[in-house]
Amino acid sequence: MKLGQRLSICVLLLLCVTQSADGGNILVWYADGSHWINMKPVLELLIDRGHQVTVLVPSTSMFMNTSESSRFGYEPFNVSVSMETIRQFYEDYIHFSMYEIDHMSYLQMYIKYMDIMTVYLQNFLKFLDGVVKSETIMKKLKEGKYDLLLANPVYPGSDLVADILGIPLVFSLRFSLAHNWERHCGQLPTPPSFVPAAMSKLTDKMDFFKRVWNFLFYPLQDIVTNIIYWKELDKYYSEVKGKPTSGCEMMGRADIWLMRNYWDFDFPRPSLPNFKFVGGIHCRPAKPLPEDKEKFVQSSGDAGIVVFTLGSMIKNISTETENMIASALAQLPQKVVWRHKGEKPATLGANTRIYDWIPQNDLLGHPKTRALITHGGSNGIYEAIYHGVPMVGIPMFADQPQNMVHMKAKGAAVTVDVNLMKSEDLRDAINTVINDKSYKENVMKLSSIHHDRPMSPLDEAVFWIEHTMRHKGAKHLRVQAHELTWYQYHSLDVLAFLLAIVLLLVFLVIKTCSFCLRRCCGRAEQRKRKAE
Repeated sequence: MKLGQRLSICVLLLLCVTQSADGGNILVWYADGSHWINMKPVLELLIDRGHQVTVLVPSTSMFMNTSESSRFGYEPFNVSVSMETIRQFYEDYIHFSMYEIDHMSYLQMYIKYMDIMTVYLQNFLKFLDGVVKSETIMKKLKEGKYDLLLANPVYPGSDLVADILGIPLVFSLRFSLAHNWERHCGQLPTPPSFVPAAMSKLTDKMDFFKRVWNFLFYPLQDIVTNIIYWKELDKYYSEVKGKPTSGCEMMGRADIWLMRNYWDFDFPRPSLPNFKFVGGIHCRPAKPLPEDKEKFVQSSGDAGIVVFTLGSMIKNISTETENMIASALAQLPQKVVWRHKGEKPATLGANTRIYDWIPQNDLLGHPKTRALITHGGSNGIYEAIYHGVPMVGIPMFADQPQNMVHMKAKGAAVTVDVNLMKSEDLRDAINTVINDKSYKENVMKLSSIHHDRPMSPLDEAVFWIEHTMRHKGAKHLRVQAHELTWYQYHSLDVLAFLLAIVLLLVFLVIKTCSFCLRRCCGRAEQRKRKAE
């Protein structure tokens, strides 16, 4: 072997050793559904960059599967909640959001919602039991010598485990209920005058009465969250720690908050140095379609295709509604690719083809795609923005109605109500977003904003995770507001002090004037007496 070849091999081996030595050891909190879909691209890129990734996986999970081949390691743990219980919880929540909420008073709605949230917390605290109350799992985690914990706080307990392990914590989330976690725990400024509360269905352009509703919506949701969530979580954390512990304070110790939204999707708002907006981290260029789907898409001619999906969680749409939807689709000049499970609708048109699963991102990136009919999930919306496809929203539950409010406000979507729409309503909505050029123009503007960044959202998310590991945390980005009480944060103590000074000065002035007035009156009286 020549000297030059030997030197090249030595250099390559040295680079490999260096990369391995620089790589971090990352623990990932369990997630599910769309949250797991968003997490996976980040983990894959972290592995590409030489990091070791270990994912905690519960024995009960709808999307996480340890039997699948994967580039990252799994750390399975047992939970006492059955898959049927979890499925039933989500079905009850979706049914409430789709069919019950519109027929309830605000009081009934809040009572029902509190019941649902109570069941949610009870279930997922049992998941947490499988980690923190398992000596075997905690022993493995402590011996793992992890450099960082990456988590979605939707599933509670990651902050508690990060504190026990003594490692930095990075959150990845879309938003919390009425921004409660970000506002109270992360100290993110949220002026109600122009920052609409999550789930309020408001935009940043509010008239007086909308601002009144937004102002009231924050504390109403905070009351629900405090009663159901923080009270129980504080009790659980205190039990595990053996001393009074605030769950919100624990959450507030997170080093970085990776918020899965951006200004193509969200409205401008104040931020903090440790809040990074990385919406669209799962988006990617389209790949070629499978042969059968490509053939169907090409058969659409100049009319193009419409992509229709209501996500993987919606399974309880009535046969009557499905037939109404199929009838509307049959009236379109476009071909339709519909992700649909179950029996074939009786009114399905010749222009519509149904599939158990579709490559949504690749279809949206196809040049013949004209519109997306969506339930309003943030993943699908971001893929539509990424590829510049206008939308028709049929929002169902959770953040979906709020998401479609954003898209409608930005002129990129039309929304219809699944419980009120008729066949012609859906047909007209689809024709509107396809034939009215403003919708395409507006979504292309959003797409331009999405792509016009110093680095991709995925690269930015990974950069801040690595930044946190390099500096053993990111406390240099954490504002001092975390160390202030609520009255110090709002400067109420300062205002009280200044008010006291003003009142004291007013009191002294009044007393001085009164004294001077008495002296003057007294002298005048003396002169009068002498004159008499």
